[in-house]
Amino acid sequence: MKKFLAIIAATALLLTGCSQVGAAATVGDTKITQATVQGSIDSILAERAKVDTTQMQLETGESLNRSQLRFHLLSKLLRALGEELKIEVTKAEIDTRRASIIEQVGGTTSLPNALVSAGIAPADLDVYIEAISFSDKISQALIAAGVTQDQVGPELQKLVVAKSKELGVTVNPRYGKWNPETADIQAADSASSAVTPSGN
Repeated sequence: MKKFLAIIAATALLLTGCSQVGAAATVGDTKITQATVQGSIDSILAERAKVDTTQMQLETGESLNRSQLRFHLLSKLLRALGEELKIEVTKAEIDTRRASIIEQVGGTTSLPNALVSAGIAPADLDVYIEAISFSDKISQALIAAGVTQDQVGPELQKLVVAKSKELGVTVNPRYGKWNPETADIQAADSASSAVTPSGN
């Protein structure tokens, strides 16, 4: 389980009264709807109610909102980057990795607990695995191109940032502020966001 959570954490580093039909964010021509993000959040909260979370450090409120939108954004950026580099992640690869993760966490009965701890909605697991797989394959391509192991992370970050600038990313202010230099969502100014939430 520790290995599984470490993988998710590493990916996250690269990488959260309004209408639910509006856009939470856009990546190029692709819209990530508020309903999609809220669906992930609602699922995570529902799963938390089913397991013992007393020993877990879990995100809540705006932090949870940002992290789920961040996940959806970065998964799309990694997929776009993979497509540019002619890298594919097949369903068979996702299925194989899912089986490995289930084994690592101690079987299907332990998976719900692991997903809650990692902040992953059950329906999003395959998307997480796809993002991790793209990240791994892109990293392997960087090493093959001569990038040293200690520079793989920074170089991958540079590629993600460049891809986000190329495609163009916008984030609904209710979730935070997009930083194009780091390809990440930051907390919006608390005063302005609290007084004038966007997306209504």
